[in-house]
Parts: sequence; C-alpha cells; structure tokens
Amino acid sequence: MGVSPLNRLICGLILITVIAAALETEPSISRGYESITRALELIFSGLFLLEYLARVWVCVEDRRYRRPLRGRLKYMLTPAALLDLLASLPLLLGFWGAESLILRLVRLLRLLRLTRYGPLARALHHVVSAVHSRQYELYVSLIIAFSMIFISSVALYWVEGEVQPEAFGSIPRAMWWAIITFTTVGYGDVYPVTSLGKVFASVTALSSIALVAMPTGIMASAFSDAMRRGKDEISHVRK
Repeated sequence: MGVSPLNRLICGLILITVIAAALETEPSISRGYESITRALELIFSGLFLLEYLARVWVCVEDRRYRRPLRGRLKYMLTPAALLDLLASLPLLLGFWGAESLILRLVRLLRLLRLTRYGPLARALHHVVSAVHSRQYELYVSLIIAFSMIFISSVALYWVEGEVQPEAFGSIPRAMWWAIITFTTVGYGDVYPVTSLGKVFASVTALSSIALVAMPTGIMASAFSDAMRRGKDEISHVRK
C-alpha cells in the first residue's frame, strides 16, 4: 500500500522540522533568526496538533474504536497516536515554559513518526519480525558475549591491576576496556603494558571478531527470511 498525499506532506514537514532543529543547535547558522525559527516552529507544531486532533475525532470510523468516548481514549493510547502527540508537544511545552534543550530534543524525536508511514513502517515490521524469530539464538550469543567480556575483565584485572590501577584496578574498570575492545571500537587510550597482559589482550581482540560476526550472521539470515515472507505476502495480496 502506498503513502497518501497527506501522509507525504506530513513526512515532508517532519523532515523539515527535524533538520531545522538540528541546524538550530549551530549558533553560527541560527544566530539572528531566532524569531523566525520560533514562529515557524509554532506554525508547524500547531499543524501537527490539528492533525492529531483530527485523527482522534475520526478514529471512531474504525470499528476498533467505535464507541465515541471509550474508543477515542483507546485510540489515544495506541503507539501511533502517541507518536502523533509527540510531534505537537513543542507547542504545549513552549506554553509551559520548558527549557529550550528539552524542546529541541522533543522536536528531534519527531523523526520517530516516520516509522508509521509506508516503506519505513514495513521495514520496521521486518526488523521486529527478524529479531523475534531469532530471539533464542540472539539470547545465546548475548550470554556468550557477556561471559567472554567478564572472563577478559577478570584476566586483565589479575595481570594489569597492580601495574595500572587507574585503568585495571578493579573488574568494572577492566570491563570498560573489554567492552570497548569486544565492540571493535578500541579508543587506544587504555591498553595493557605487561607481556602477559598483551597476550590476554590479543586473545580478547581476536575473539571480538567472532563475537561481532555471530549476531551479525544471525540477524542477516533472519532479516532475509523476513523480507522474503513480506514479499510473499504482498504477492499473495495482489493476486
């Protein structure tokens, strides 16, 4: 099912407001245009609020929300309606005198509304379906990952704890290094200096390759299956 012209317009407005909120955090760009951006934000937030109120009003046309009062309350608690309300929150928070940082954060969160329209909604559904179908495999890989990180942290604490107490003086401190290494980030600000510590660090770094590859392969297979099922469903509907 395609996206209606109204939803396309809403998506465009959401993207404009999100981009504007991001640019507004750069003083060299936003300086001197504060009144204009504030006025545009009030206009856009007002439009989003009107759209939200209109959806609440007409939701009784859906048989799931047929009752005038209870049906509308039920609709207002749905994730889709809450996302719609989120888009208009800057207008309400502005009247309540909220901090500008909170307003900007809420404005950036409008991007979440795009997940309910067209291809993005279907893509999100495929991701959720893929995770759900491989939850056991992901749970096992998570246990393995935590075990490897903990063992590595204990080893580095035992070998490097006295040499570098600031970095490896406790298991939680050593765990920070292990997590950074296992996620292949490796800032390089903390590293073992003893020979045995370097051996353990090498084993940890090599193990991190398998740790990253394991859930990646699981999710790639699950996502491929979910996409194939989605295409089969669309083909079946068209027939």
